[in-house]
Amino acid sequence: MVSVNIDSSLEPQRWDEYVNHASAAALYHLHDWRRVIEETFGHTTFYLSAVTGSSQVVGILPLAQLKSRMFGNMLVSLPFFNYGGICAETAAVRARLLEAAIGVAREQKADFVEIRHEDDWDQGLPRKTTKVSMRLALPASAEDLWKSFPAKLRNQVQRPRKEGMVNAIGREDQLDAFYNVFAANMRDLGTPVYPKSFFRNILQTFPERTWISTVYQGQTPVASGFLAGFKGRLEIPWASALREFNKLSPNMQLYWSCLEFACQQRYKVFDFGRSTPGEGTYRFKEQWGSTPHPLYWYYWMRDGGEMPQVNPHNPKYRLAIAAWRRLPLGVTRRLGPSIVKYIP
Repeated sequence: MVSVNIDSSLEPQRWDEYVNHASAAALYHLHDWRRVIEETFGHTTFYLSAVTGSSQVVGILPLAQLKSRMFGNMLVSLPFFNYGGICAETAAVRARLLEAAIGVAREQKADFVEIRHEDDWDQGLPRKTTKVSMRLALPASAEDLWKSFPAKLRNQVQRPRKEGMVNAIGREDQLDAFYNVFAANMRDLGTPVYPKSFFRNILQTFPERTWISTVYQGQTPVASGFLAGFKGRLEIPWASALREFNKLSPNMQLYWSCLEFACQQRYKVFDFGRSTPGEGTYRFKEQWGSTPHPLYWYYWMRDGGEMPQVNPHNPKYRLAIAAWRRLPLGVTRRLGPSIVKYIP
């Protein structure tokens, strides 16, 4: 018989032992993300585990509660990241964990539960399939990867170098550079920015899994990306470039440096992150040879209503986005973290 233990009932070490051995587990299933979310944003988390009568862990589900007047009360697995959801051995265990999550949602009076999955599973829930993850299988060496690119792509990568741009890969030594570029890009997109402490907490919590790659023009950081690795896959969940340097294509040098690093570190797959098919970022990632992998976001709605649309494509946020783009960068850096903490 399977019992579902709620919140802190399962020790972090046992939780991670399961995650490290479960074939379906993703980076964000690791237990220490709980501390990152709680310490950075102050959110309440519920880490559910399915355990047999013989104390064998057979499934886990991490959840975070985001509660605000502006965006509502929700449980998400997991907010701020591309992946999460239920990691379990069988459909029966998945069903039990989903049932437990719905129970928590009812207790917390949440409007909905959002579960972000990499695979399709039938639990009778409404779902969104508008996003994909763009991934590239990596060869044995960066040299082999370079040779596989068409001449046009190689020329685009080499252009910023000819303009004098250089690359550096580090960790906390690159944090200020990364954040300066990231904050400016988020302002230009009309999106509130995460606090710098979010990225610092990730770097300090996962010192052997995370890096930052930055492209410089002289002393000025012009493009930067955050890297996180797990089980043979290196992901770039956040990447930005300063718009005034776009004509010099620093993003091409940035992504090549990340791909080269992934090969050097013996990763098998490079994950370019989430995209919407047909949009500009999708086409940018596709040119490297990456292929789309569908993402499935499932919803339990307390009142059986329509799925939430907390995203920049929602017309109700159009005026707010336009206004945010006009704010001074310093203002957006001060105000952004208090808003974005409630945007999953």
